[in-house]
Amino acid sequence: MKVPSAIWTMIAGITITLVSLWVGQNHSLMPVAASEEAPRIDALFNVMMTISTGLFLIVQGIIVISIFKFKKRADDNTDGPPIHGNVPLEILWTAIPAIIIMGIGIYSFEIYNSMGGLDPMASHESHVAHKHQAGEAIAASLPSDETAVTPYKAPGKLVALGVGASPRTQGQDPFVSVNVLGLQFAWIFTYPNSGVTAGELHLPAGKEVQLTITASDVIHSLWIPEFRLKQDAIPGRSSELRFVPQIIGEYSVVCAELCGSYHGGMKTRVIVQSEEDFQAWLQSQIAAQSEGQETVALNPADLSETDYLQPLAAEMGIDGEMLKQLHAEHHSGDRAI
Repeated sequence: MKVPSAIWTMIAGITITLVSLWVGQNHSLMPVAASEEAPRIDALFNVMMTISTGLFLIVQGIIVISIFKFKKRADDNTDGPPIHGNVPLEILWTAIPAIIIMGIGIYSFEIYNSMGGLDPMASHESHVAHKHQAGEAIAASLPSDETAVTPYKAPGKLVALGVGASPRTQGQDPFVSVNVLGLQFAWIFTYPNSGVTAGELHLPAGKEVQLTITASDVIHSLWIPEFRLKQDAIPGRSSELRFVPQIIGEYSVVCAELCGSYHGGMKTRVIVQSEEDFQAWLQSQIAAQSEGQETVALNPADLSETDYLQPLAAEMGIDGEMLKQLHAEHHSGDRAI
């Protein structure tokens, strides 16, 4: 019995839909969602993954079927039928991508708004000028001079940089405010309410945090993959990130904007703690800095090649003596040349 092509098309459509839905929800491509905002970003990513899987299967399926169905037959030297166009098909393959793009755009807009991306308080017209202490980046003393950062003002309109308060928390002050300074090649975190400055970011779990981000030299980009948040740090301008860290643990903070020769070494940690542990850390830092132990991160550009490579060498199982020998051989080769 010959199965009608409509039945085969329906079976293929159901199969592709089920496979796409499964892949979209079980791809395991994202790291742990450690902030309140992360599941919203993951939901959008899952939708795009589902759609892209379906489109991939449709396109590749048509190609494979065409290879076998329309391949050249033995002893067939005739030309194929002249096809000048198919208006319904062209309308279909134009309308479907347009609908998909519009749908994803509207959905992403709603997610961005729910996270606080449309909060007018995140714009520079509503920010007041603030100061960041410039520092070196893990065991160097802070310099005494300060760098004043004047907020950018767009003439006649609000220009929001970053993510402000969500509709649920608009008008409320964050539990913790942190000024973030990006410089070649380190992140400096200042807690203005306590005067604490650190080379790693400590945050309380379950409490809203506001980061006010700027840069002292070139453009950097603060990226915390587990929080699904990334924001540029721009010299002379401040941007804002408001979010709620949820899961206690240590996560990477990296620069996602090529900023110079040591860009790859511009890394630090964000440590999410219970509120009690966070307050204990804050008090310990206040006490340490009052005793003159005011240190933050050491700039990798100031390290020797041996010191910079030492932690990486340990991960590869290379001891310090071998690293020195390799370093000496490298320089002796340079002299020979």
